[in-house]
Amino acid sequence: MAHPAPVLLLGAVLAAGLASGPARAGDAKAGRKAATACQTCHGMDGLSKLPEAPNLAGQVEPYLVKALTEYRDGKRSNEIMNVVAKGLSDAEIANLAAFYAGIPIEVLPPG
Repeated sequence: MAHPAPVLLLGAVLAAGLASGPARAGDAKAGRKAATACQTCHGMDGLSKLPEAPNLAGQVEPYLVKALTEYRDGKRSNEIMNVVAKGLSDAEIANLAAFYAGIPIEVLPPG
């Protein structure tokens, strides 16, 4: 029998995300243009070029919005990301999130 804790934790995480405000649909085409500022670390394809930078391709859009907003607002700390995100508007964040979330990825099981 599965332990209910993971289900409860997932429910709490989803509820917290929904409580943070209404989702704003971004414009992936505008996000692609804005992503040129991100490509040095995260690549234009959303696949990281640096070991310390995460892959963004295929990430869940609300997660990307939350992370970028937290970097912008100083609630999340990273020397580079706090500077990069500081000037982003809510619309620009939504656009970037839509772009990176819309990049298809394929996950293969270990060989």
